[in-house]
Amino acid sequence: MATARFIKRHVTKGKTISQSLSDSFGYAQNPIKTRNSELVTAYKCDPKTAVAEFILSKAKYKAITGREQKKDEDVLYYQIRQSFKRGEIDHDTALKIGHDFAMRWTKGKHAFFVVSHVDRPHPHIHIYYNSTVLDCTRKFRDFIGSARAVQRLSDRICYENGLSVIENPKPRSKGKYKHYGEWQEDNMQSKPLTFQERLKMQIDICLAEKPPTMKAFLQSMKLAGYEVKHGRGGVISFRTEGQKGYTRLRASTLGEGYGVEDIQAIIDGRVELLPSRASQAKAQQTTTPTHAPVTPIQQTTTTIPTPKVNLIVDIQTKMRNGKGAAYERWAKIHNLKAMAAALQFLQENDLLEYEQLEQKATDLTDNFHALADKIKSIETAINTNMELKSAMVDYAKTRPVFEGFKAAKYSNKYLAEHNADIQTHRAAQATFKRILAGAKLPKMDTLKNEYKKLAAEKSAAYKSYKATRKSMQDIVTTKANIDHLLGITDVQKNKDVER
Repeated sequence: MATARFIKRHVTKGKTISQSLSDSFGYAQNPIKTRNSELVTAYKCDPKTAVAEFILSKAKYKAITGREQKKDEDVLYYQIRQSFKRGEIDHDTALKIGHDFAMRWTKGKHAFFVVSHVDRPHPHIHIYYNSTVLDCTRKFRDFIGSARAVQRLSDRICYENGLSVIENPKPRSKGKYKHYGEWQEDNMQSKPLTFQERLKMQIDICLAEKPPTMKAFLQSMKLAGYEVKHGRGGVISFRTEGQKGYTRLRASTLGEGYGVEDIQAIIDGRVELLPSRASQAKAQQTTTPTHAPVTPIQQTTTTIPTPKVNLIVDIQTKMRNGKGAAYERWAKIHNLKAMAAALQFLQENDLLEYEQLEQKATDLTDNFHALADKIKSIETAINTNMELKSAMVDYAKTRPVFEGFKAAKYSNKYLAEHNADIQTHRAAQATFKRILAGAKLPKMDTLKNEYKKLAAEKSAAYKSYKATRKSMQDIVTTKANIDHLLGITDVQKNKDVER
């Protein structure tokens, strides 16, 4: 059962930086432990001269940035120790896995070397990577949950290679520090989606809600945090938080099936919505990123985001559509990683039976729709509240003019002079009749308090809505992968769950 430990190394008390590095690296590269240095691999450094290279990089960092930490506080390098169950793999395979681990953890931004030791009955590797990045402008900063992130990446790699992991880890009974299982949560860094991919995914989610009209569909997009812009000729564009420009709703920009006519056809029921189109498009264009939970340079406190589970690719279909051997190789690796992510998701969420997975997907979908309906009803109440307050203000401002109109016995001359104010006053009266339906007009303070309460309810509901939407997307994607693996072809049943 594979375990991993994350360690940051400072200067050894009573020794210089060079002596500290030499002692540690000498232990790591011991010929007896590494089969005469056969079990040593490196990236962007020479293991034999790693001490000098690491020291030189820190000198360059100081010269470039002008920053220098105290000797006893500076992290010289970071070490990751990964151990495997005895008899599962050999030392050479452990070294390959360790090198893959180091590349995925550092994203190729830090020099490192990896050693596999043979002095223990169980295979285990040590990763030593420089705290300073390759261009010597920044340093790796340990962050909250880094040890948990290391263990999660270790588990993911073990799933991909068919190795066992600790499924139900327990905290240590003694000592300040606890086992990584204490931190097991549904978190993992993934490469962020592009704005277009996020838009396509949100379009599919809104269409799955079966909006009756295009107006209802656009309202759902607004609820999801998108700005909607209408242009000439019926052009519709979207923009979300953090996005500078708008993205047009058209097939040439978003891909086939994402034009205004395509969306209208799905809304009208003339065309059926394909399940998880956006996820499939993402799976065809990009590989699954597998780096640690954060980009840990310059960050000391980070909330680790939840994982993104990709749909597996139907390789045979793609090959029939003209894809080549290179795509087939990529797709096999992608599917292996996607299934490893799905397996890890199921175990971490204790979904060990298919019926549990199916029920969870149904519950989350129902909860998602209930929250969406709640938000819509709150927004309707807010709009009514604002309309009523506006009408009260208009009524109060134009009341003296209208009283003068009555005093003038509804004179046409007076009407011509004050037509705008009189029309505003009458519009306010019409609003009162329509909204209140004969009920007593509330006080302005009452309406203001009601607005604050509704705004707070909307904020809380939308927070739950976003969290539930993310959970729903993950579990629906995971279920689709499991269905593909088990050969379940009940399309309508899966479609209902995904909605």
